[in-house]
Amino acid sequence: MLGGDWGDIIRSLVLSAPAILFGLTIHELAHGWVAWRLGDPTAKMMGRLTLNPLKHLDPIGTVALFLFRFGWAKPVIINPSYFRNPTRDMALSALAGPAANLAVAALCGLLLRLMHLVGLGGFPVMLLQYFVLFNLILCFFNLIPMPPLDGSRLVYYFLPSDLAAKYAQLERYGFMILIGLIFLGRFAGVSLIGLYLFPLVRVFSWLFAGYPVM
Repeated sequence: MLGGDWGDIIRSLVLSAPAILFGLTIHELAHGWVAWRLGDPTAKMMGRLTLNPLKHLDPIGTVALFLFRFGWAKPVIINPSYFRNPTRDMALSALAGPAANLAVAALCGLLLRLMHLVGLGGFPVMLLQYFVLFNLILCFFNLIPMPPLDGSRLVYYFLPSDLAAKYAQLERYGFMILIGLIFLGRFAGVSLIGLYLFPLVRVFSWLFAGYPVM
């Protein structure tokens, strides 16, 4: 992503910045909105039900998304004590973020198909490609079943209570494991997370836009 001359780097940053900011924002907004609809007012009281990206960005996670093509935002706080069915509603709230990114990618892919049909190209097409790319990355990266990522909340829902409690103990180490995998892959020259992530991005971008965007 950082290869090439300065013109390529600047163009990549200009195109990727809005896609990243919007993808992170809609992801966290969706978490908070679904939790609110299920009875938890925490995100609303904290001002997180907004499209203002400054309310959602995590500095390290945002930089990681620019550099490594996977990252994260500042997590929305969810209080399961407000839920009628805490395990189910936590899973639904967690699924909302990746689902929102997938929906954005699908919509942008449809727009790409329409633009190609009418012969449009240039900057708008490149911008939409980045929207498809980074929203798919955010979707599938966050579905990795490693605490504290959203995929782990779905695993909790399907595990028996005793196994779920043991699985939850991974949360204290999950972030360090993910960071370790990212940097290990960089040093090894093989993106370990990318081996899982990028084939999914290619397949779904082909389904949505008619061609892989990476």
